[in-house]
Amino acid sequence: MMAENDRKFLLEAIALAKEGVEKGAGGPFGCVIVKDGMIVGKGHNQVTSTNDPTAHAEVMAIRDACAKLGAYQLTGCDLYTSCEPCPMCLGAIYWARPRRVIYACTRDDAANAGFDDAVIYREINIPVDKRKIPFDQQYLSEAVALFDLWKIKGDKRLY
Repeated sequence: MMAENDRKFLLEAIALAKEGVEKGAGGPFGCVIVKDGMIVGKGHNQVTSTNDPTAHAEVMAIRDACAKLGAYQLTGCDLYTSCEPCPMCLGAIYWARPRRVIYACTRDDAANAGFDDAVIYREINIPVDKRKIPFDQQYLSEAVALFDLWKIKGDKRLY
């Protein structure tokens, strides 16, 4: 059985998704981030209105919450989203490190509406030289030297 707060915040995410669709901002996706029972971040899909393929609901909500919290990690936060996160958002969520993710629709529901991320899930596991988009590594020692610089940097903030 769903906890009452989970239902409440999922409905908030769904309302944001609907608002985004009605405004013509992008696809039907919404997200809220909650800490200590309060919404600290909100986002809806804005891909088509901003011409930004990364402007997914979860990414927008993560940016909003991190700015409001003054932190680059969402420690102690719960992320509520109207749909199971796509691979890009999944990566962003893991970098942000919320306590948990609660979602309503599945990736199959999204695919049935024309948002099919299956190709991305497949591509992640394919060797680089077999991917649909060519990836051509050009090794440069100057780029690797940046990792050496990072390793010895004394005042870095780990994440």
